[in-house]
Amino acid sequence: MHVLFVTPYVPSLIRVRPYNLVRSLAQLGHSVTLVALAVGDEASQADGIRPYCHRCELVAQRPRQIVGNLTSALTQRVPLQAAYGHSRHMIDALRRVLRSGPVDVVHVEHLRAAMLGDALTGIPRVFDSVDCISLLLERAASASPQIGSRLMARLELGRTRSFEGRLLERYQRVLVTSVEDRQALLALMDGHGAVDAPDRLVVLPNGVDLDYFAPLPVSREEETLVYTGKMSYHANVASALYLAREVMPRVWWRRPKASLWIVGKDPPPVIRALATDPRVTVTGYVPDMRPYLARATVAACPISYGVGIQNKVLEAMAMGAPVVTSPRAQMALGVTSGTHLLMADRPDTFAEEVLRLLSDAALRACLGDAGRRYVVDNHYWPTIAGRLTGVYAEAASCMGDSGRDSVGQKTVKRGIRVDNT
Repeated sequence: MHVLFVTPYVPSLIRVRPYNLVRSLAQLGHSVTLVALAVGDEASQADGIRPYCHRCELVAQRPRQIVGNLTSALTQRVPLQAAYGHSRHMIDALRRVLRSGPVDVVHVEHLRAAMLGDALTGIPRVFDSVDCISLLLERAASASPQIGSRLMARLELGRTRSFEGRLLERYQRVLVTSVEDRQALLALMDGHGAVDAPDRLVVLPNGVDLDYFAPLPVSREEETLVYTGKMSYHANVASALYLAREVMPRVWWRRPKASLWIVGKDPPPVIRALATDPRVTVTGYVPDMRPYLARATVAACPISYGVGIQNKVLEAMAMGAPVVTSPRAQMALGVTSGTHLLMADRPDTFAEEVLRLLSDAALRACLGDAGRRYVVDNHYWPTIAGRLTGVYAEAASCMGDSGRDSVGQKTVKRGIRVDNT
């Protein structure tokens, strides 16, 4: 199968979902052509994904183009996220690929690239929503500790709901990472004429690179908690603040020497300021998070708000780290509290579970082993990529010979048309 994979960023070890799907598809014997937007210095990150691509085209997206896209979107019913990835050069690159040879299916990743799918007709299209962005905005609007994030979420919520509700008018299949996100999208799509939406909206969970995220032969430091994530992401900021401000004072009351590592790139000033406490380390960008996950006593992963699967939880479990997280994680994972990890939904109970692990080495070892086994059994990327090829086949089956596909758009029989809109 030849897959045209379209992303609004360069797949990498930071953009783990598209990176591992492309890699696993290639390892399964499929041919993948990647066309990706490259913002800033992202092009330098492409060396890791190139070996798995039959062809790799990067399209530079300059900041002024992004600003222009976002400014134009303010006067339209288009979410800023969807407007972000609009690019005439990207459409030209897609045209070149499609004219160079046959493609069996187009895979478009994330809301930022969703409108690019409109330029492609006559070919099966799959959209990877990853998460229900409307659900994320709903939660950010009410729960974010940052007023700017709350205001932006409220501004974007209405038009994002409308846009996501019509995704099945653009694509034959839509993917999400969790049942909760699927239910949220189904509710948005109700009334848009997609009577077969339950069949066409598919849960495809995230996986873990089990060779990369594996236990390391190092000793865990005493009384050390780690929180990992891209710290420019507003939900991660909220969770890190919750951990530092609400949970850690309760831990420190009993364990005054305990330390907290906040590990991830681009921490905003409000996160960097936490390091004024000598017990808190804010690393900023690190080339490899594994040493921190391997050396910490506990991986603390509270979820103040969020959607989809929490990669930080899966990666910590894959490395054998004992995890304490919020019950919201169970909505996307088939885990059991007390068996694979520990869960708590209030600052006092979260702190109690952390203290319980700090005091019980046998429990830490048991949860670490069980967590690793759970990830191995349920989140292996090649298995997930195999399921994805089945979704591609289903999308192809939606394309008929009547001159129209299942979403009502004109096609060219036995050919490809790239619209200029």
